[in-house]
Amino acid sequence: MAVNLFKKSAFSLIYQKYMIPVSDEITNMALSYVKGKTNGQPLEMALDVGCGTGRYTLSLAPHFTKVLGLDISESQLSVAKDMTLAKNVSYMVAPAEKLPVKDASVDLVHAGVAAHWFTIDKFLDETMRVLKPGGCLAAHSYEPVPEFEYNNLSHDLNVVMAEVWDTLFQYVDKSTKDMFCRYQHLYEAIPLNDKEHITDIPAKIQLSIPEIIGFIQAIYLCEQLKEKDMRRAEKILIQTEKRFREILGEKADSDCLNMYMKYYCVLACKH
Repeated sequence: MAVNLFKKSAFSLIYQKYMIPVSDEITNMALSYVKGKTNGQPLEMALDVGCGTGRYTLSLAPHFTKVLGLDISESQLSVAKDMTLAKNVSYMVAPAEKLPVKDASVDLVHAGVAAHWFTIDKFLDETMRVLKPGGCLAAHSYEPVPEFEYNNLSHDLNVVMAEVWDTLFQYVDKSTKDMFCRYQHLYEAIPLNDKEHITDIPAKIQLSIPEIIGFIQAIYLCEQLKEKDMRRAEKILIQTEKRFREILGEKADSDCLNMYMKYYCVLACKH
């Protein structure tokens, strides 16, 4: 299964180093939602399900008495623990389909760039079990094909990237398809009336050429390609960097490119 790629220590380190930064806008959207539903009451417990290396776990920490990050990958959690200084954050190996907490004990169940890996019906059953009355679910991710912008060279850069996506998407599975569908299935499956599905949330990230190549390596589809054909994967990375440098010319080492993402978010409240 593709999800097993995240159990590899080397890939966990690449993911932590090069995956795009946490979206503050998305985090604030989720926090504003849960705070609005709890009428300003203190937030005690958050679960960050599929937390990976803890990138979103740490962004939740200042707002809750306790945050528990859950993931099936020990290697991802090992990186998370090394990056975590907050005393109210802890981590545990556990699947999204069997949350290791008591009934009605959680203010927020959060899943950042992770829910497409879950068995949705079982995850939602568990979410309904652990949420307090007034507790909330927040699940978000981004559309898998960002666009690059740099002066009048944007078209040429995106042509190069389109060839990369064409290669990687040969390894698309259900999880990537769910990302393209913007969690519509998850939204429809939530057994609550109070829910929202927000799409087309724009984000701009500035990346250097080495950071772009790193981002490609941090995509699990690239890791799948490496497992099947290491030489082909390395060739694509080398050629992509070379072509980017040829397009940017003398600015290749000094300038950053704008990468535009579109996020989406599913929010729900248990009354």
